Formats: sequence, structure tokens, C-alpha cells
Amino acid sequence: MITLLARLFLKPEHQDPAALRRNYGVLCGAAGICLNVLLFLGKFLAGRLSGSIAITADAFNNLSDAGSSFVTLLGFHLAGQKPDVHHPFGHGRIEYLSGLAVSMLILLMGFELGQSSLEKVLHPVPVESGALVSGILCASIAVKLYMTFYNRRLGRKLNSPAMLATAADSLSDSAATAAVLAATWIGQVSGAAIDGWAGLLVAAFILWSGIQSARETIDPLLGTPPTAEFVQQIRDLVLASPGIVGIHDLIVHDYGPGRRMLSLHAEVSASQDVLALHDEIDNVERALREQLGCEAVIHMDPIATDDGVTADTRRRVAELVRCIDDEISIHDFRMVTGPTHTNVIFDVVVPHHFRLTDQQVEEKIRAAVRALDGSYYAVPRVERSYT
Repeated sequence: MITLLARLFLKPEHQDPAALRRNYGVLCGAAGICLNVLLFLGKFLAGRLSGSIAITADAFNNLSDAGSSFVTLLGFHLAGQKPDVHHPFGHGRIEYLSGLAVSMLILLMGFELGQSSLEKVLHPVPVESGALVSGILCASIAVKLYMTFYNRRLGRKLNSPAMLATAADSLSDSAATAAVLAATWIGQVSGAAIDGWAGLLVAAFILWSGIQSARETIDPLLGTPPTAEFVQQIRDLVLASPGIVGIHDLIVHDYGPGRRMLSLHAEVSASQDVLALHDEIDNVERALREQLGCEAVIHMDPIATDDGVTADTRRRVAELVRCIDDEISIHDFRMVTGPTHTNVIFDVVVPHHFRLTDQQVEEKIRAAVRALDGSYYAVPRVERSYT
């Protein structure tokens, strides 16, 4: 259905990626509102006919889902606004906020359902079931599974936390409705008052789904490192430039899907013409913008590439550092020679939550460099990786 509606109203082949992404979000949000309102009406009728608190609560869960779909729709619309004087990096993070709002609605409904179900456990009443009630619940499960499918597929395609949160909510709804249906059938056959217990099980499932969705949307708001695949894409593109021999201090800022800004240090030969290198760096920044959709700021770090002693010492020190741990790397390497000793100065990058403290890393490196040559004094500066 979504594919058909997209072909009729969106005409994907005639839109730029940003507009298409926004319009897909609006379309899915509108479809979610309509489907959830229909499910609410059907389940509310089934709950009134059967007298089941679990079915009635599940109906209001779908009504909250309609509100969630409206939040998703609004989030996509606002996130697609162009940058302005107050928000020069755009409004893309609104989409993360809409995903968080959906998660909060899921948690609220889980608490409400748990409270109502506990009352039903303490004060059980008979539940009636029939073909109409069962048919409504089975249709609801099928609709929610379909909503899970298209929200997950498009959420991954568009890299949308809000749509992925909606997909998780739809899957939890289908499982919740299945549990309610099973409890209704079992209670009808056995006469056991398990409607309230089924409601508690559904509430627990919904709460778990809400917690997981909240975590997935809070993380990008707080700031997460780029994926290893994206870092490798950046490295491959930058190092494809013949004048750049290495990169370090890569930082990626995420201002919402499709709105990333990065900065990095590019190591270049100190003996090359600075104007030619500047032109080359400009070309790399342009390639990052065109191929990866990132605004980039690149700082040039000149290094001695024609000094055999410095190059050889750097290689040997890098090997010593990797003997401490494969995840450690060095950069900004230089040597300052004096009458009695040589200072070997460089930066050391270690991952977060490394097993050694910064002081322990420095001590091990100083000892290793001292063992390499008695006249060498290592002056390392430890820093943490942003990738």
C-alpha cells in the first residue's frame, strides 16, 4: 500500500533525496494515523462487547499510536525545514526528538495498561468472546505486522530513528494483541480469570519496547561515534589524494540524518608547495561534500617525509606502541635534537575505556622509546579517539 501511495503522490523519480525522505515520513505518518484510528475503533467495540479490560486497554494503546504517528509526521515536516539564522545546521535533530516523544508515549501507555490490568487481577470479572471479537483482534495483528514491515523497511532505507521506533512499537502491539487474543480464548475455554494477567504481560512487553526505543533515540541526541564503515569511507576518499599521506583527529558531528559535519587533520609533506597543497585540500573537501554529503574542515599537518632518520624512527616507535596494544596509534611525530639527548614528541590516540590509564600509557611508551635508543626521551601526549 505504501509503495502504491508513494507512486501516486510522491513520484520518487522526480524528487531530490532530502525532499523524498521528508515526504516519505509524512506519508507513513499519515498512513499510521488512519490505520491506528481504525484499529482503536475496532478494538474498542470488541472490548465493550467482551467486557475485557485487556482488549479495551489495547484499543487505547492504538489511539496513543495514532498520536505517535502524528508526532512522527510533524517531526519529519519540521526536520525538513531549511537552515535559518538561529539554526544554521538545520532542524534535522527534531526527528530524533519526535522519535523520543513516540518512546515516551509508549512508556506512558505501558504504565496505564499495567495499572488497569492490576486492578483486573485484584477484581476479576467474566470475559465474553465471540467470532466478531476474535476476528477484530486477528485483523489487528495482521495490520500491525504490516505496519512493522513498512516502517522498518523505510526506517532503515532513510536512516530514520523515528520510523524505526514506530516499527518497534507496531511489533510490540501485534505481540500484545496476540497475547490478549490467546488469553481471551483460554479464559473462554477454561473459565479461568486470566484477563488481568494477560494485560500485565502486555504492559511489560510495551514497557520494554518503549525503553529500547528511547535508548535508540537518546543516543544520537547525546552524540554517538560514526560507524566503522563511514570512517573507512572517509579515510579511503581522503587518502586517495596523492598529497595526503595520513589522517588523524577525525571528528564527526551529527545534526540529523543527512546533516553531518566533520573535521580532520591531514598529514602532508612539509617540503611541498603550500599553495598546491591548499588547492588539493579544497578538492578533498569538495569530494567529501559531493560523495558523502558532509561539510568538512581539514587542517593540514606538515610532516618530514624526506628525512630518513625521522621517518625511520617514527615507524619504529609506531611498532613499539602497537606492541602495547593494537588499538593505539600515533601522529604529529617530530624530533628535536640537542647536545645530550633527542626529544621524540608525538600524540598518542587510545580508545575510550582503555584498560590502562593515560599515565600508565605514557610510562610504557617512555620506557619502550628509551630502550630503543638511550639518547631518546619520549614526550607523548595521550588523547582519546572520537571514532
